[in-house]
This record gives sequence, structure tokens and C-alpha cells, in this order.
Amino acid sequence: MEEQKKIRKEIDILNLVVTLIREWRTMMVFGAAFMLLGVMVALCTPREYTAETILAPEMSSGGLGLSSNLADMASTFGINLDKKSSVDAIYPELYPDIFASPDFILQLFDIKVRSIDNDEPRTLYHHVTRETRLPFWTIMIESLKNLLKKEDKIGKAGGADPYRISRTDAEICEGISGSILCLVDKKTSEIQISYTAQDPLVATIVVDTLQRRLQQYITAYRTQKARNDYEYYKNLSNQAKRDFERARDKYTSFSEATTNAQLVSYVQKGQELENDMQLKYDSYKGLFTQMRQAEAKIQENTPAFTIIQSPRTPHKPSSRPRSVTVLLFICLGGMAGAAWVLFIRERVTRLKQQEKSSDQRL
Repeated sequence: MEEQKKIRKEIDILNLVVTLIREWRTMMVFGAAFMLLGVMVALCTPREYTAETILAPEMSSGGLGLSSNLADMASTFGINLDKKSSVDAIYPELYPDIFASPDFILQLFDIKVRSIDNDEPRTLYHHVTRETRLPFWTIMIESLKNLLKKEDKIGKAGGADPYRISRTDAEICEGISGSILCLVDKKTSEIQISYTAQDPLVATIVVDTLQRRLQQYITAYRTQKARNDYEYYKNLSNQAKRDFERARDKYTSFSEATTNAQLVSYVQKGQELENDMQLKYDSYKGLFTQMRQAEAKIQENTPAFTIIQSPRTPHKPSSRPRSVTVLLFICLGGMAGAAWVLFIRERVTRLKQQEKSSDQRL
């Protein structure tokens, strides 16, 4: 029984293939129609270029005291013990979330970019809104959306108020965020940052800006407490210095005025002023030392990023080749033609015959 079923399936498949060969004209018509559609789509789809850079951040030593050998063994299984043992709240696995944050994306609107064909600097916002090409179907969909959209009462496009982002700016943020790709290797903690744009030079400039902004963001976070401590001790040190200078001036003036005086009261007053000056000097000296230590702590907490691969202007587009798009549409045309010949056409013919018979009966 099983052999007979296999034979029947083989016969059915052969019959389907023979039917398609007999209807080669219909198949050619479908293939040609879809090929023309594919050519239109390929020509209307703008090319895109992707620029990338690779960074290796300095990992902070952990608080659990794990040995490097244990961390290396765990990394072979995709487990990053450095992240769990680190006291940092922002570790490399969270860097993609930073790039997806609207607060971070809004700061990219004002960066200056240049294109291959035009060296005049302009903002990324201007490039995205006025120089980016869109396929005709996207323009039609956006036009329909704009007709159905209600008036935006939250904010104006291009506004600088971070609390009132307009719908247009929110969509631009989503577009820029979608063009950014940040991948973190859990084993080596290498960070790969890439940006896709229709102009290769714009993509390169944005990637370079992204890596610098990321370093500034992480550096500001890692050194925030040390910078606060430095400013605190700096203010105290400056105040202690002023107090010491006033005490020194008082002691100097009193000593010069009572140089030849032998009274005990004058001697005691001079000793009191000298002791007060010495106390204020010791206080200033201690605060000055703490200020210098806090300043050194800033440098100690500043993370080091090693650029393994610097951004380079791509020469080849990263988008799908146009020939592949045409081939995909030809394949779709072949499948559509096969479905028409084998299934749809017969059903359509039956429906038409049923309609004719029903009309004749009436």
C-alpha cells in the first residue's frame, strides 16, 4: 500500500510538471510581468551603505574577586562573569539600549554631516528630512497616513524641547535608531557599531560620532562621583585658602606693629594669631591634598576604549543587489503562474460556468 501511495504521488507530481510545461506561454507571461515589476522596484529602491567601527572597552575589576581563569572558562560558554561582578550599572550589554534611547538620538539631530557629492556641512536632521530618497510606495503610504493624522498639538517638528517631541521628530528618531546597529560580543566584550545611510560619507561620519558620543557617555557616568568629589573639595580648598590668607595677613600686620613690644599680652596675642594661621594652613593643606586625590580619581575612573577598526567610507552598497531583487520577483512570478495554472484558473472557470447556468435557469 505504501509503495502504491508513493507511485501515485510521483505520478501526480509528473502530471503537474507536464501541465506547467504545456502552459509555458502563461508561465512566461507571469514571469515577464513580475520581472517588469521587479525592475521597477529595484530602480525605485535607493541604495544604502553601511559604515562600521569596532571598539574594545576597558572592563572594570569586579567586586566578587573572581579569578581571570574562571572568567575565561565561563566566557567559552557565553557567560560574562565580568558583567555580574562589576559594580557598574551600565555594562557593554546595555550599550544597544543607549543607542535606542530617544534622549540619545535627539542629540544627533545637530551633528554636521557631508555627502559624497556635496561637501557643504549640514545637520543630520536636514539630511534625513530633505535629502533622503524614499520609494514611491513609501511616499504613497506616508501621504495616506498624513491625511488620516490629526493635528499634532504636542510639539513642533525640529523643536528643541525634549519634553514635547512632535510626531514627526519621533518618527525620525525611530528611523535613525533603526539605522544604528550595536552588537556586543559576550565572550570578548568587543563592541561593533554600524550605521546605514544612503550616502557612504554620511554613514561614516555618523558612526564616528556614535563611537565618540558613546565614549563620552560612559566616561561621564564612570567619573561622575569623582568629578562631584573634586568640585566639592575644590570649593572647600579655595575657601580654606582664603581663610588662611586672611589669618596670615592678620598675623603679619600684628607682628609688624608690635615688633619692639615686650608686653605679655602682645606676645600672647601674637602666639594666638600664629596658631590660628597654622591651623588654617593645615586645614587648607589637607583639603588641597584631598582635591588632588579626587582629581587623580577622575583619571583613574576614566575608561579606555581601544579602536580595533576605525570607521571607513564603504565603497560597495550594503543593500540587496538589484539583480537579486529582479530574480526574486521572477521566482514570485513563476509561483504565481503555477498557482494560476494548477489551482486558481480551474476554480475561476467553474465559478463562471455556475454563474452562466444560474442565469440561464432564471
